[in-house]
Amino acid sequence: MDFETIVSLSHPVMVKTIGKDLLLEKLDKYYENEEYRLREQLETLPFQYGMVKKIEGKSFCLITFRNPMRYFFETKLTTEAAADKANWLKQINKSKEVTFEPKRNSFNVKRTTTYLAVMDETTIKEWKFFNLDDANQLASFQTIFGESIKKRIGFIKK
Repeated sequence: MDFETIVSLSHPVMVKTIGKDLLLEKLDKYYENEEYRLREQLETLPFQYGMVKKIEGKSFCLITFRNPMRYFFETKLTTEAAADKANWLKQINKSKEVTFEPKRNSFNVKRTTTYLAVMDETTIKEWKFFNLDDANQLASFQTIFGESIKKRIGFIKK
């Protein structure tokens, strides 16, 4: 849970737009808050790299990986509350594989995560990343890059 490293590997324009302190706070609250604690389950992630696309002097690469997560809820969940949380977790994680474990008061969520790696003048020619499963980071990507880039990467259907 080294959030400073995550921020250092994030696209600098996104970090500047959101604000480093706010981004660190959001990451911290995402992984641990009054309602739940979130933990990643794999120590080594099986990355799958797409083709590197050079567009308008910038390089882009989509990266996907299997990324199962476990949500530990702080308050004991009733059957009804667990069903509601399961639906919520399916929606926010874009996953149909959400399993409640009553004894642990937790959910196992099997999901695939997508990152967009970008190398351009703002990254000082180093790969920096957007987590496209994070609504704030996706919105930043959508704001920072123009329609032609989004279309060629595949975010806009032709």
